[in-house]
Amino acid sequence: MWKVQPTEFLKRTLNPIRILWETNQPKGNPEISNIYLQLGDPTIYGNFLPHPNCAKAMSYAVLHDKFSYLESTGLKEAREAVAEYCKHMGNVTADDVFLTTGCSMAIETACRALANPGENILTPEISWNYTTWMNGVGIETKGYNLLPEKDWEINLDHLQSLIDDKTRAILVNSPGNPCGNVHRKEHMLEIIALAEKNKLVIISDEIYEFFTMPNVEYHSFAELSENVPVLVCSGLTKRFLIPGARCDWLVVNDRGNKLENLRTGFRNAAGRNFFPNSSLQYALPSILRDTPQSFFDENNQKIYKNAQIVFNKLKTVKGLKSSMPKGSFYMLIGIDLDKFPKIDTSLQFMQMLADEQSVFVLPSECFNYQGFIRIVLTATEEMLVEASDRIRKFCECHYEE
Repeated sequence: MWKVQPTEFLKRTLNPIRILWETNQPKGNPEISNIYLQLGDPTIYGNFLPHPNCAKAMSYAVLHDKFSYLESTGLKEAREAVAEYCKHMGNVTADDVFLTTGCSMAIETACRALANPGENILTPEISWNYTTWMNGVGIETKGYNLLPEKDWEINLDHLQSLIDDKTRAILVNSPGNPCGNVHRKEHMLEIIALAEKNKLVIISDEIYEFFTMPNVEYHSFAELSENVPVLVCSGLTKRFLIPGARCDWLVVNDRGNKLENLRTGFRNAAGRNFFPNSSLQYALPSILRDTPQSFFDENNQKIYKNAQIVFNKLKTVKGLKSSMPKGSFYMLIGIDLDKFPKIDTSLQFMQMLADEQSVFVLPSECFNYQGFIRIVLTATEEMLVEASDRIRKFCECHYEE
């Protein structure tokens, strides 16, 4: 008899967002059109598109590419371009840059470089699915509390309480998904001080770098840290609006050379993974250097306008608690479940909202949390207005004092 069974790796590797998106979608109300506000892909609505320079650079690269194998760490000219792009972090060189196929690969590489099976990394309690890339290989994730009443700052006392002799790193995310938070400089310095006290490396997920609302300052952890090594994971996916390109990077910021041995390990890891295809690497310098600042400014302004639309529409809806995000392109909306007696969870709220009003959102269960829904702010203004009106109607139907 055949006895092929899934490995523990397969059993533990779960991505709740993808599972919900691909296998457990509500069908919606057939009498009204569906409005999808779930997936964090800014390009699917047609109103946020990459700068024309991206297509031009990729077309030129494909036509002139010999499609040869490149260095496992990435094309030197591409890594030099990333180093120049990351100059806000300090003295970054091409040797500090490792190109990856997607930011998730950068995060996984950083985590597996620092922690062995049975060891742990501290992650935000409400967060994107970092567990997907750690639990499967036996790395434990320990969730630290965020404080919604303080714009989702980290509860530093709780963070400290989680640290033990098997803790290897603190993973942070700012601007954040799904909270839309952007940590203040002063708070970031407190986090860095705690990491230094406990001799822990910081892994910083900065894929939404510079995606901030007006008058909100953005800082990289690598920019602020003097003694704590910071592994920055970022790339083209969000800011440049080309998520399908899967061309991102891991930057090692280590002013004190505490990770000298780790660099060799990163090079070894680069030799076993499939990194961005050669054409993308040839196109990368032009994409980074020739995309104008006005492109980013315009996109940030559009996100801000969309956030205002949803916030102003929902701020007076009974049973909901809306707040303006400070960054990324999401709005996290709290649900007072006590006021909706027929609804027990945010997952059930999402399912009923889709079934009755054909508005599809993500429940906070997808982010290891309860009592919230996440809305993507990259839809068109018309879609967001209509979706907000339908959410109001849904809440008015089910709300009870």
